[in-house]
Amino acid sequence: MKGKKNHSIPIDKNRLRVLVFATVVVLLFPTLRVAAQSPSTGDALWFSNGRPHPQNTTFRPAYIYCSLSGTTGNLVKKHLTDGLSQIVGTHLISTSSPHKNGLWIALGSSKAVQKKVSPEELEALEQEGFMIRYLPDEQCTLLTGNSEKALLYAVFHLLRILQTQPLNLQNLSITEVPVYQKRILNHWDNLDGTVERGYAGRSIWQWDQLPEVISPRYAAYAAANASIGINGTVLNNVNASPEILSTSYLEKVKAIAGQLRPYGIQVYLSVNFAAPKALGGLPTAHPKDARVIEWWHQKVAEIYRLIPDFGGFLVKANSEGQPGPMDYGCTHAEGANLLADALAPYHGMVMWRAFVYSANGNDRAKQAYEEFLPMDGRFRKNVLLQVKNGPVDFQPREPFSPLFGAMQHTGLMPEVQITQEYLGFSDHLVFLGTLFSEFLQSDTYTQGRGSTVARVTSTRSQNISLNGIAGVANIGADTNWCGHPFAQSNWYAFGRLAWNPEQSPRAIAREWIQQSLTQHAPSVNAIEHIMMKSREATVNYMTPLGLHHLMGWDHHYGPE
Repeated sequence: MKGKKNHSIPIDKNRLRVLVFATVVVLLFPTLRVAAQSPSTGDALWFSNGRPHPQNTTFRPAYIYCSLSGTTGNLVKKHLTDGLSQIVGTHLISTSSPHKNGLWIALGSSKAVQKKVSPEELEALEQEGFMIRYLPDEQCTLLTGNSEKALLYAVFHLLRILQTQPLNLQNLSITEVPVYQKRILNHWDNLDGTVERGYAGRSIWQWDQLPEVISPRYAAYAAANASIGINGTVLNNVNASPEILSTSYLEKVKAIAGQLRPYGIQVYLSVNFAAPKALGGLPTAHPKDARVIEWWHQKVAEIYRLIPDFGGFLVKANSEGQPGPMDYGCTHAEGANLLADALAPYHGMVMWRAFVYSANGNDRAKQAYEEFLPMDGRFRKNVLLQVKNGPVDFQPREPFSPLFGAMQHTGLMPEVQITQEYLGFSDHLVFLGTLFSEFLQSDTYTQGRGSTVARVTSTRSQNISLNGIAGVANIGADTNWCGHPFAQSNWYAFGRLAWNPEQSPRAIAREWIQQSLTQHAPSVNAIEHIMMKSREATVNYMTPLGLHHLMGWDHHYGPE
């Protein structure tokens, strides 16, 4: 009203953060005092607590028979023996055969294992699934799978159970098979060491020191990912520098791949579609030009000579100013297929991002749908169309993208954001397991009730044999990896839900608390309560009444 004075008090954001933090500390002081059982910098992630569930203190196997050899096999034995030593204080004695009160680790191809496990059960495990089963006749526990990587997952799962839930040894029978084949972190790390939407310091990839200097953090990163089932990582930003494909940088990538490989993690690269021009000196990057096609084939061959298990390319094209096939009058499918054909002989794949928008006045929420739906079925089989969870841009709450369910002849790869771009950066405690689960369990109804996003994107068919899920990483060079201690839980939750989208986010939160902070039940309950309420509280004040993009244009923090 005219003449009415404004008596509102300006908000000092720093004072507000301190007030909120102080309130949480006061409310949680009794439980946090118990939870702080030992000083921690957060560098050990969810390996920090190292204590058994109160009902598992008597689980003390004395022997280990492991028939594995090689680097990954040695890691299986090391993580199992070190983990049991830390959690229950037992020191395993190696034996030459399965032993009473022991652990037996062997591949499913072993004839001895095949006498205990049916061919159908072993076949159902595929390449990454595992089985943990108590054998009453031998009075020992068998861990088996069809690859050494699967056995590494089995070891981490057994150690997780020991810390998070009662274990009845006599009835122990667990079978786990991942729902998604490709469970991949996307790093938005730049070659100069900065991280786009990174809130945990500089990049962990020390490009200026590679390949000569290998950071011990690379192996620690690999172990953390393997422990939650992540099997791939894209090293660089989707707004990619063509320089990542130069020979000198590929040598650096090779060094990183060597550190991640023993943990079953493939390396991928984001590539710039105009690389044949910017790096190769060609006058064009037209996807149908014979010179461009040959350049990509030669470049892919060079990569696989250096990195035989290279995973493939991630591409952001014709969005936010990035070059792409539409610059030459071609479609996204023609651009993706160019790269897919070059990668196919090596079993590599293309992840082609569907995040496309331009300032042309069209409804931004419609653009990906309108642009990609007419191309359904035109992509090669080794192409996954990587689609953000919502149609706009990682908002605190969005409906799922209409592409999920609509494109039934193209492999779609859900993309969620672990880093808190629109969720208060790492200043806010926001547990995103609830967001990821809400999205994955949203029902598309495309094939009747129960056609959730998770099911329609993970179902394999004659036409779609490849599937995957991606999470934009929140990892940096900070000592605690993620900038905020609780932000580690979002990396953890992504891995667990990528393995099995049906899991309860509440159970995942409890797992993380028990492994990272404390086994003290009142403390676990109090911290879990805050984590489970945190995302909804953030939604309510950052996107009130469903309004979004209220934050600053450059920093995406807000509200403003």
